[in-house]
Amino acid sequence: MNFTLLVTVIVTGITLVAAAYIIAKLIGPRSYAKVKGEPYECGIPTKGSSWIPIHVGYYLFAILFLMFDVETVFLYPWAVVVKQFGAAALLSIGFFLVVLVFGLAYAWRKGALEWK
Repeated sequence: MNFTLLVTVIVTGITLVAAAYIIAKLIGPRSYAKVKGEPYECGIPTKGSSWIPIHVGYYLFAILFLMFDVETVFLYPWAVVVKQFGAAALLSIGFFLVVLVFGLAYAWRKGALEWK
């Protein structure tokens, strides 16, 4: 096989990224103030250490929310074409929803949805 096109695309990509980085470094504004290196949160200066441990339950809850939210978005394209596919579409979305319900039941049973 001839990999010339692949190599050309990779080299071009690397060259463009490097060029953009170099140009930004050359013409970009610079600020060496002490404030530049401080942590910043919503316009309010932080007090104490900004490296505080956060309970893993927040991450788990967020991931579950995103998972079910993204899967729910898949229901819209199905609703648009359900008339064209008939019973096959109904069966496939039924299976999809059963998997969603089992996933929700599993997360609920494991206590992932409880704030402790």
